[in-house]
Amino acid sequence: MAKRFEELDWAQTPIGEVSLRRRRDPVADVDVYEVKLNDEYLMSSLFTVVEEELARIVLAAIAGDELTVVVGGLGLGYTARAALEDPRVGALTVVELVEAVISWHERDLIPDTAGLASDPRVSLMHADFFKLVRDGQCPKADVLLVDIDHSPDNLLHPDNHDLYGPEGLVRVSEALNPGGVFALWSDDPADAALRDQLAEVFGDAACLEVAFPNVLTGGTSSNTVYVAGASLL
Repeated sequence: MAKRFEELDWAQTPIGEVSLRRRRDPVADVDVYEVKLNDEYLMSSLFTVVEEELARIVLAAIAGDELTVVVGGLGLGYTARAALEDPRVGALTVVELVEAVISWHERDLIPDTAGLASDPRVSLMHADFFKLVRDGQCPKADVLLVDIDHSPDNLLHPDNHDLYGPEGLVRVSEALNPGGVFALWSDDPADAALRDQLAEVFGDAACLEVAFPNVLTGGTSSNTVYVAGASLL
């Protein structure tokens, strides 16, 4: 019988103590894989619908073949895995600040996304996504997906705030190939001001509420996906 709880990995990182844990959830009756940063829960394999929809929504909105996708933030790998389900994706680069997170995927510690690191289309880049954008060094993409902070108003690190302002969004737009699309995950309700700011920089934007069943409460929860790009017009 598998253990009810085990810590699969732990590392001291530039942003604090990061750990990957597996536990048996008695309500859902499944193994749940969770990431903690210090004493805060960052993500869980129990709730991945919106992370996956982040990729699917954008890929449904863009035309073309041999698409180049860049994902800011690796986490448990659900956004990257969902992007790879689209056969038009020719190359996918995931930028991840925490080297230990990359190691989890190289060792296939998360069953749902096992094989991600060995997919020939995938490159896992150990780097600070925000610094790459500031320095104009972010890999060029047809599709750019970001799932790092809880929201533009709830940051993992205060230095990240500049990405979400007008100058930062202009730098993000410069990482897109012509006709490219940018999308952002947020745990907060839709912010019309941010949507309008995205539209001003990218030519058009939408904020979508994505609902999903919450097996712990028996109800429904939701997150927000912002999508921006002139190709949406």
